[in-house]
Amino acid sequence: MTIAPPPPAAPPLASEPLLPPAPLPGVDPRSESLLQAAAQLREAVLSEVRKAVVGQEESLELILCGIVAGGHVLLEGVPGVAKTLMVRALAKAVDARFKRIQFTPDLMPADILGTSVFDLKQSAFALVKGPIFADLLLADEINRAPAKTQAALLEAMQERTVSLEGTLHPLPGIFTVFATQNPVESEGTYPLPEAQLDRFLLKIEVGYPRPQEEDQILEMVDQGFDAGNIERAGLKAAVGVEQLLAVRGALAAVRVEKPVRSYVRQLVGATRSSPRVRLGAGPRAAVHLLLAAKALAVLMGRAFVTPDDIRRLAGPVLRHRLLLSPDAEIDGATAQDVLDEILQGVEVPR
Repeated sequence: MTIAPPPPAAPPLASEPLLPPAPLPGVDPRSESLLQAAAQLREAVLSEVRKAVVGQEESLELILCGIVAGGHVLLEGVPGVAKTLMVRALAKAVDARFKRIQFTPDLMPADILGTSVFDLKQSAFALVKGPIFADLLLADEINRAPAKTQAALLEAMQERTVSLEGTLHPLPGIFTVFATQNPVESEGTYPLPEAQLDRFLLKIEVGYPRPQEEDQILEMVDQGFDAGNIERAGLKAAVGVEQLLAVRGALAAVRVEKPVRSYVRQLVGATRSSPRVRLGAGPRAAVHLLLAAKALAVLMGRAFVTPDDIRRLAGPVLRHRLLLSPDAEIDGATAQDVLDEILQGVEVPR
């Protein structure tokens, strides 16, 4: 079915989807089929994950968006809302190597990266790689470890390499860090440094399930479901890591019109000029917002980014990068409250 473009006198509203021009200049014709495959991949992966995870649809879509965008994800929520389960189920659905590290106050950098161990048989030191050498790495309760141990992840998150014994070891192409933290309990925790927070593409706030979803959870448990043994839920690999990397390659085919790019810059810039913000988002935040929007468009099977994509992702991408002013904190405002004010104040491109 062919959709006729709107007449010039009546441009579409910002909330309406923008129709991409056809054909797309400078784009490989094969990209259209790749975009369709990306949308099918999204549904296939989420269908498998739903066998173990009830609800949390927004969180699951954002997690998959983070992987496709090539970024890392910080999951924040109270205990028991399926933060760990979501990542484990996702790793199973995409056939990825999964490792989990429980961060504790006595955890050392070598426990994450690895170390050299003397091999008596070979009479030489042999490198024993740590759990960081995985496709998907879950850093559980990351704020329980001191800053020195948290910093062990910085090079890996930014450069996708690990320095051991003076040698650089590359990490897998799909390498993604999923970190979890509890927003309520602060005793015995070490807040993440701003430099490390800025490395996370998305911060997803995982909330409680709705009543009907919680009823479904109880029914599943009553029928024998065990979150510690998700294999019994019948999860299987819906796609492979190579397919995920191919979908990531489709980001180059996604167009971002100049007004939309300007909208990204204006939103990020407004966080720096707001009197209710002591420290605003930097250029990396603008880059992350653009990449996340392109990844979301790819997963929806679109070759273009809309302003609605930017508005949907502004919270997960920007709120963990904002330090509020003392007056805003005294007023009880949150980063999301201030961001909502900024979103209302910046004109949406048509």
